[in-house]
Amino acid sequence: MVLLACVLNQEEEVVAMKIPFPSEKDQVDVDAMDSCSPNSVPSFHIQLPNLSTDIDSLEVLTRRAAMYQDYMKQIPIPSNRGSVIPFTSWMGLGKSIKQLYGQPLHYLTNVALKQWDQLRIGSEDEWKPLDDIVHPCKAEASVWLMEEVHRQTSSHFYIANLWKEDPVYSGFVDSIFPKLEHTS
Repeated sequence: MVLLACVLNQEEEVVAMKIPFPSEKDQVDVDAMDSCSPNSVPSFHIQLPNLSTDIDSLEVLTRRAAMYQDYMKQIPIPSNRGSVIPFTSWMGLGKSIKQLYGQPLHYLTNVALKQWDQLRIGSEDEWKPLDDIVHPCKAEASVWLMEEVHRQTSSHFYIANLWKEDPVYSGFVDSIFPKLEHTS
């Protein structure tokens, strides 16, 4: 048998949910559950887990960051470069690299590219295309060098702590999944 009960969630809002009918030993005041209004909170409460806290707990983020870092270590840095990539911003270069090579860039690389673009704000060359300032081959080599450092040496604990502080961190985690070759 199923019982419709009023419960309080973490935000202290009264919500209705179906629960298995309790046995007599559970001492539930069924009459108190007749009304599900905020003004008449029933005596029978179930505390629902706060999913946003559980999903963003440091423990969960640390496991997620460890899996992410292990995955990123498996992706080889391309040894053959394509053609010269024109770009006007560091993030634009990153986007072009992702498209050209079909690879994600590390979270930390994406964050660094954004920061490098922000460094230009207010400079005298702010509106000048970046490939007129930095040679495209040097810029691409710099991104790949930084990418290699991030893929091979970054601590998943450090990444998890950054993710904990940034609620929109997933915006800097690329959704490109290249096919990995497994050598046994």
